[in-house]
Amino acid sequence: MAGFTTDMTIRGLGRFGVWRYYAAVTPDEAKELEGLGYGSIWLGGSPAAELPVVESLLEATENLVVGTSIVNVWSAPAAEVAESFHRIDKRFPGRFILGIGIGHPEHDNDYRKPYDVLVEYIDVLDKAGVPKQQIALAALGPRVLKLSGDRTAGALPYLTVPQHTREAREILGPDALLVAEHKIVLDTDPATARPTGRDVVKFYLGLRNYVANLRRLGFSDEDLAAPGSDALIDALALHGTAEQIATGLTEHLTAGADTVAIQPLGSDYMGTLRTLAAVLG
Repeated sequence: MAGFTTDMTIRGLGRFGVWRYYAAVTPDEAKELEGLGYGSIWLGGSPAAELPVVESLLEATENLVVGTSIVNVWSAPAAEVAESFHRIDKRFPGRFILGIGIGHPEHDNDYRKPYDVLVEYIDVLDKAGVPKQQIALAALGPRVLKLSGDRTAGALPYLTVPQHTREAREILGPDALLVAEHKIVLDTDPATARPTGRDVVKFYLGLRNYVANLRRLGFSDEDLAAPGSDALIDALALHGTAEQIATGLTEHLTAGADTVAIQPLGSDYMGTLRTLAAVLG
């Protein structure tokens, strides 16, 4: 199947990639996604320091970029992650981006001075020779966004809207990498699409870093009260026809994203991406 055509962005990522839990994606999926025209796969779920799966996906593809989104700095020691990075980059030069992040205070027992921990982690990667242009940082608020632009290739915001992308680009400047994740539900009926989105989004409404970011973007306490208002769910989990979803995703590019990491929700992950590929351009 021929892939959609898309202008290539910095680092050869293409304008659209996909976000997938690292333990769920397979080499065959990666090969098909590359054929469909997606330029990158971003692996969520806090993979271990050994960075499992990455090499098998790179081996199955020719030009696809694989990134972690993200390695949790609390659970994956920086020195071990650096060793894994060099192992992978030696085999597949320039095709792996190491995305790192702080995780959630609710889920990490030793959640101390997150900003300082990030700086220390980046310091270790830097001393171990991991190149700045192949590190990216999960960033939502202004301070960590600035850190991502100063010390890494750029930012990997999660659970955001185009307004955040616009504000992030202003902080990062024109040259830093900005990959905006967005959830989608290929369903034109709000009565079924919203519950699919809400089932995923409601988890994040119990995590204060995401709630604080969404509040900065103008969502009210009423919107943010679990399980989330219809307006919030519609913004964070786009639903509709493939064409409508493509239009919504493109708003991130207009706002300044280099790449949109698409996360399909529902039972047919690959089917959604096949359908969407036919209308992306």
